[in-house]
Amino acid sequence: MDITIIGAGNVGQALGAGWRKCGHDVVYALRAASGKNADTVAAQGFRVVSLKEAADADVVVLAVPWPAVAEALQAAGSLAGKIVIDATNPLTRELELALGFNDSAGETVARLTPAARVVKAFNTTGAGNMATAHAFAAKPMMPLAGDDAEAKTVVAKLAEELGFEAIDAGRLTAARLLEPLAMFWIKLAYAQNFGRNFAFSVIRRER
Repeated sequence: MDITIIGAGNVGQALGAGWRKCGHDVVYALRAASGKNADTVAAQGFRVVSLKEAADADVVVLAVPWPAVAEALQAAGSLAGKIVIDATNPLTRELELALGFNDSAGETVARLTPAARVVKAFNTTGAGNMATAHAFAAKPMMPLAGDDAEAKTVVAKLAEELGFEAIDAGRLTAARLLEPLAMFWIKLAYAQNFGRNFAFSVIRRER
């Protein structure tokens, strides 16, 4: 599968490395062809393209800081019909939620990309876990939300290939729950000194 990742920060690099190991063709669409992150992924053998070329892929992953979302999507142009994975979290500089409960980053991305098939995913755990999910004793969960069933099936498979248990959280409005869950992970990791080598998992009783 052809995957374009908009953004080459920690999350984007981890997802790209993981999916390349699974055999996918991954490229990065960035604002500039050179710079710290662009040079890093290029040195790893990834192709770097302009933002306006993002729509050439089967799946487009949005993995930029929240303040850069609108500008990145505007530069990318029309993503109509594309599966767009929103891996962002609407965080302020103080690492608090900028949106909550009556709106979400996922819904914002959908408004900014008319006719795209937006799926919220890969936002509820740290970047260090994205390509190392297989290392956990129990499968960590990867909840995802979206209004397009076929798109969610594709994203669920991408999550499972990385070692996650894909959990369908429902329609895209469920991003209003997943983004606060990401905030909870961040608080545990930093404020409560859990560190970053943990993830949430679903444990089931036999009866």
